[in-house]
Amino acid sequence: MTDAGKAHRLGELREFLMSRRARVSPAEAGLPDGGGRRRTPGLRREEVAVLAGVGASWYQWLEQGRDITVSPQVLESVARVLRLNSAELRHLYALAGLNPPPPRADPSALDMCHGLRRLIDAWMPYPANILDTYWNVVMYNDAATSVLGMRPEIPQNCLIAFFTDPVYRTRAEHWAGIAPRIVAQFRAAFSEHPGDEGFHAVVAEAAERSAEFARLWERRDVQPAGPVCKELVHPVVGALHLESTQLRIPARPDLTVVLHNALPEADTAEKLIWLASPEGRRGSMYPVAG
Repeated sequence: MTDAGKAHRLGELREFLMSRRARVSPAEAGLPDGGGRRRTPGLRREEVAVLAGVGASWYQWLEQGRDITVSPQVLESVARVLRLNSAELRHLYALAGLNPPPPRADPSALDMCHGLRRLIDAWMPYPANILDTYWNVVMYNDAATSVLGMRPEIPQNCLIAFFTDPVYRTRAEHWAGIAPRIVAQFRAAFSEHPGDEGFHAVVAEAAERSAEFARLWERRDVQPAGPVCKELVHPVVGALHLESTQLRIPARPDLTVVLHNALPEADTAEKLIWLASPEGRRGSMYPVAG
């Protein structure tokens, strides 16, 4: 970074910290208000330093935008006192010259289930589902059941179900070709959370239940998430050509929406429309086993 770029970043850091400090009242920080004798709104620098457990001079230098050494632990303490949300915390890291931590779910957006349900239901007649960080299935629409075979009695984790569900394996025309890519994408997600026991648990279960997964996992291939073309053979309508796309939700970085679109081949769109119709629902009620 150029000297001018660093000067701009540190100047932004100064203005950002001052603005965040001014919006936190002593009462919100658990301090007495001084009998109304405070000359400025918000917290004083010394109060932020005490509450964050850092030296008063050090915090003053930080807020003045001096080029000093900053650790993630100290920034977390300052962010806690200043009541920063996830986006503000990542912004603070960037202004301080550190790599921001992974996005966190905003507590105010934790209850988004109704809106997400409406989203994937509106995607009908195309399959759509929502996954958490570990690829556990949070919810799916009716087309995901009729087309992809998603249902309550199978493992509710997409990685494990991919390797163990006979319905999906018999419907996937090129299952063996897709499998290495699926494993490589899961390892890429795993690498963003190296100490997360949730990922270790999924890998351990998948390796125990599938020798194919264990073999592919040992290859240590890594691939970013992206569109995946799927060729399926449905027991009622025959060939289906789909493209799946993963979308992140900024307010819920722990969730991913997976949307499937119909490709032009094999009249896929028309077949999906029929499967979602009353006649199609009756016709595909029993052949789910593939």
